Amino acid sequence: EATVELIKHILSKTESVIALTPHVIDEGNDDSELLKKLYDKFENTNRIILLPNNLTAIQYKGYIARMRCFIGARTHATIAAYSNYVPTMVLGYSIKSRGIAKDLFGEEKLVLGINDISSKEKLTNGFDELLRDEDKIRMTLEKKIPEIKKMSYKSAEYVKGLFN
Repeated sequence: EATVELIKHILSKTESVIALTPHVIDEGNDDSELLKKLYDKFENTNRIILLPNNLTAIQYKGYIARMRCFIGARTHATIAAYSNYVPTMVLGYSIKSRGIAKDLFGEEKLVLGINDISSKEKLTNGFDELLRDEDKIRMTLEKKIPEIKKMSYKSAEYVKGLFN
């Protein structure tokens, strides 16, 4: 219900097209099944699309990279958004989500916990904050992501040094 209300809110407050993006597509754990139900509910708006469930990770990342903002629950999808400087709201079911946001922003910025995502108000308020702060969020990501990449390369050098 809260997700349906969030979609209604996005459609009423923006002119954006919503791209429902499956990220895990395993038997018994298939994002596209739930997303198809949401798509069917809003198809008549002509402002919602459902990405196919047979793309590669690189193809999904390419779609995500071109988005104005991203709302996601899957860690790798949110990392794809962050790494492409896309302002992101995380529907965080794991401690990883909070830690990633803290590394990037110094706080758990726009990470809604499992108890928050069933609240229409928290979802819509989070989205409003995402739009209001999108330029600031993008600038923070443009500064922090290269720093994090440098640190990851450095750690790879350290590991390589262990084997020489």
